This record gives sequence, structure tokens and C-alpha cells, in this order.
Amino acid sequence: MKAEIRRMLDTIDEEAMYTASYTGRKQFSKQVMKAMAEVDRRDFVPEDEQTFAYDNGPLPIGCGQTISQPYIVALMTDMLDLTDESIVLEVGTGSGYQAAILSRLAKKVYTVEKIPELSDAASRRLQSLGYKNVETHCSDGSAGWEEKGPFDAVIVTAAAPYIPQALIDQLKPGGRMMIPVGMPYSHQELMLIEKNQDGTTETTSILAVAFVPLVMEKPPVTH
Repeated sequence: MKAEIRRMLDTIDEEAMYTASYTGRKQFSKQVMKAMAEVDRRDFVPEDEQTFAYDNGPLPIGCGQTISQPYIVALMTDMLDLTDESIVLEVGTGSGYQAAILSRLAKKVYTVEKIPELSDAASRRLQSLGYKNVETHCSDGSAGWEEKGPFDAVIVTAAAPYIPQALIDQLKPGGRMMIPVGMPYSHQELMLIEKNQDGTTETTSILAVAFVPLVMEKPPVTH
């Protein structure tokens, strides 16, 4: 293992311990940490940012978007409690890094990106790196991907001003969703939504976070 990747994993472990009182998890699963070790973050950051690929911080990927810090990627992934039979929806493909991590843990990953340039680049990147169980789509992620649902887990990688009902609807009973909620450059909270067998949901605030805003279609004006 590269020394830089080992350092990244150690930093994730340290931050998991530090935030355990908020998240309820002193450490992340061996499977999640194995995925974090095996998916080289350097492959998913722009060439001029590769010096910082293993640092525990977000990095710009173009189009005003970022790749999330490794700790947040690991935390959100771990909180989904995935199995090798899980069908996952990701909203906000970005560079494809989070989808690549998910692909190591789930049966199938469907990932949606609103920005065509990022969606096309991520699709090519994931294909070239051999992530065969990831399917990409360019559309408004807040609408989900209904024809591929329902999903065992949903993960949203940019901050939404509210929890989109379509994503709740497409989550299976027993499923879990991780989503940062809040206004741009204001207070945001990482939320866990758990769907009960009767279709009701329970929402838990996990941690204060800072994400770029989710690119969404503007809702219609009503009078």
C-alpha cells in the first residue's frame, strides 16, 4: 500500500474516533476501509490537484463542484450499512469517486449527475478503470432515477435545501439515505433518513458539514 494512502486511512480512523459522539461510530467497517484503500483517489482528481489527492479535504473538480474529503466519503458510506446485495442510488456523480467506493460494497450503483461535462467525464473514467457495476445518468438528481428503483440505499453528495420527496419515495422500506441538508454557504447538517416497513421515515442529524449546493431544477412558480 502506498504510504500516502496509509496516511489517509489513519487520518480517517482518527477523525472517526474524534466524531464518534456525534456519529455513534468509533470506527468504520473493515469493508468500507478496504474500499477506501483500494480505490485510488488520485484517479478521480484533476491533474493539477493530484499533489493533494490523499489529503483529508475536499478538492475542486471543475464546474464549481468538489470531490468530498475522504473522511466524509467513508462516513457517509459506512452509515448506509451496505451489503453485497444492495442496490444504491447516488445523487451527484461528480468525478465518480464516491460511486467507485460504493461499487466495491454493493451489487449495483446507479449514479446521477446534473452537469453534462462532469457526467460524461465520470462515465468514461469509471468505465476505463473497470467499474462495471456502476451505471451513470445525466439528469436532475433530486428526481432520483425512478425506473431503476426502489433502492436499498440513497446517498446525496451535495447539499439540498430540503429532502426531495422523490428520493424518499424511491427508498425501499428498511432502506437508509444519507443527505446533507442546508442552504449554500450556510449551516448544513448531514442527515440520516431511515425508512420503516410501513413507509414512514425517521430522520437523524449526524454532523454539521459544508457541501457545495446540489444542482436542481427550479421548482415551478405557483400563485
